[in-house]
Amino acid sequence: MSDRNYKNISGNNHLSRRIALGSKRRFYSWKFLLLLVLILILPLSSVAKNITCNRLPLLMKSFLYNHYAIKNLTGDVKTHAIDNMIQRLDPSKTLLYASDLGRLRPYLQDLFASMQTVNCASLNPVYDLLVSRARENEAIVKMIVGPDYRLDETLELDIDVKKRPYVKTTAEKKILLRKVVQFQIENDLLAGVDLAEAKKKQIHRYELQTMRIVERNPEKLIMIAAEAFAQSLDPHTSYLSPDNLEDLRIQMQLSLEGIGVVLRSDNGFTIVEELIPGGAAERLGLLKPADKIIAVAQAKEKPVNIIDMDLRDIVKMIRGKKGTPVTLTILRQAERTYRFDTTIIRDKVDIKEQEAKITYESRKVDGKQYRFGVIDLPSFYGDEKGDKSCYEDVRNLLAQARRQHVDGIVLDLSRNGGGLLAEAVRVAGLFLGEGAIVATKNSREQVTIYVNDSTAAETKGKDKVIKFPAENSREVYTGPLAVLTSRLSASASEIVAGALKDYHRAVIVGSDHTFGKGSVQILMPLPEDLGGMKVTTSLYFLPGGKSTQKTGVEADVRLPIFFILEDIGETALEYPLPSQTISPFLGLYGNSVPLWKNVEQPMLTKLAVRSKARVIKDAKFAEIIKNNQEAAGKKGLIRLADLRKEVEKEGGSNEKKTPTELKQKARDQYAPFVSESINVLLDMVMLGSVQSAPSAALGGLAGR
Repeated sequence: MSDRNYKNISGNNHLSRRIALGSKRRFYSWKFLLLLVLILILPLSSVAKNITCNRLPLLMKSFLYNHYAIKNLTGDVKTHAIDNMIQRLDPSKTLLYASDLGRLRPYLQDLFASMQTVNCASLNPVYDLLVSRARENEAIVKMIVGPDYRLDETLELDIDVKKRPYVKTTAEKKILLRKVVQFQIENDLLAGVDLAEAKKKQIHRYELQTMRIVERNPEKLIMIAAEAFAQSLDPHTSYLSPDNLEDLRIQMQLSLEGIGVVLRSDNGFTIVEELIPGGAAERLGLLKPADKIIAVAQAKEKPVNIIDMDLRDIVKMIRGKKGTPVTLTILRQAERTYRFDTTIIRDKVDIKEQEAKITYESRKVDGKQYRFGVIDLPSFYGDEKGDKSCYEDVRNLLAQARRQHVDGIVLDLSRNGGGLLAEAVRVAGLFLGEGAIVATKNSREQVTIYVNDSTAAETKGKDKVIKFPAENSREVYTGPLAVLTSRLSASASEIVAGALKDYHRAVIVGSDHTFGKGSVQILMPLPEDLGGMKVTTSLYFLPGGKSTQKTGVEADVRLPIFFILEDIGETALEYPLPSQTISPFLGLYGNSVPLWKNVEQPMLTKLAVRSKARVIKDAKFAEIIKNNQEAAGKKGLIRLADLRKEVEKEGGSNEKKTPTELKQKARDQYAPFVSESINVLLDMVMLGSVQSAPSAALGGLAGR
């Protein structure tokens, strides 16, 4: 599957990337996935370097050489790269004018003109223009929040950046910035900040924006160019800076070395958002949420003032190896404001929160109690050493469920954006036993089939076979199974859900379909600590021969979808690859007689009818449907007055919620979907459609 230099990744980076306020997709991430954009204090493996101009052509060649579908620097690739870079330079469309695009394109055309050499000098006028526009915005905002400032509650702001045009005149820019500033001030006011302080915060926010753009010199723009070029090939190919490469490693392994703190940046201050349970900071007991870190000092060195410093640079300063000290200067506001220094010894931290976990729910029917297990699997994580594996964790949870004598299992993949391909294959084997789970096809048309089978040959015909040890039949869960999905379920989640669907093993419950990411990437670290390449090298296919690319896995029992998820999916991304099919490989490997009783279409139809009847009567789903209708009527517009109504609806305060409160809110939002998946599972049991086959009675979890 993988070695030291290459790793198969079947994950969706678009679900966890830091996203600016903009389209409905971006608005969703801001409101519901706030915790995903917080920066962890992680270790730095070595001294990171920025990619240089002379390395850019070689990097472009490497992307094209390894990519699944695009091998040449075509005109379309250049155009896409230029468009991507402009979007990255001004993601909110508040900086540049429409006429600026025409000025920028010739310079960026020079940058991506050839894979032999690039003209990085063309980035100088690009940089100068950005600095000029940032200073202009700063001046406009200072004028807006002047002595005559008044809050206008009738204002409307179009948050769908993709549909919003660039401004053409200074007058149009002033109108746009006035709207943006008004909404930002309103948020501060609802959080209890007085108007004078809210206006000061706005001025400082735009002063910081200017400072950040000035710091982003032409040399640093090369990294943005590398990122833009990579994503001109497809949505999931990317250049990873050294920092982002390290973050991806942490995301896959759920383990880090550091002080164990989640940070956020607020108007120039670095705020302690959360202490990670079991981390060095929590064990020390001196740091608290809402503390401000104002200086950082390494061992035997003087402290460095970090106020107004970019959060990424601060993270680099606090990162370090296990056993090394870092001293933080803390500003705390309690009964009085005071400051103190604390020295923390960095240590290993396991991010338990993102591990698989199980909860239990009961239902009572006709005097009989039924008990169900809900396994929440946030990602397909794992590491090469075997210290961390979602397969092992789910396997242990199923063993625990056996001891609890459950009547069925819900596998919750509704917020799972993917992960490691090998882990997904093995997790599917926990429910299927022996059998082929997924196939990949590379640019040379070579098909590789991934199989859970202890006896499979290395090759079968012209196809390559990669095998994993199959589960002992006594350990395979063969009882009633429902898989909860959503538009956020991507890649590796779609592999597992799709395989279980193709084998008629489970009922898929969720929104209309999953994300639709049917591509596999390999991760290749670059030499000299220049970061890494994540390149799409193949498409994957389900046992029935279909790809999930752009279509996803359809739900058997459909539940209402959040309106803000409507634009979530592969088809909403730039430059997605087309879908394909291959010959089915269902039944080529594994037992000829399944260990479970198939879930067939007549039963799925009955389950869908029963679920629909419940959903119509359910107050929580009715609220979701009502909110969807209201949001559709607004057509991407948010109104200042609506913000206050929403706050009043939630108790009259918009004070910043703690991480624990945010997590609880997310759980509450998804609770109706989890509850209904359990109801569907109960229907399956009551209808007697998925009783274990005789051979499964030896070790399956079905029955009591």
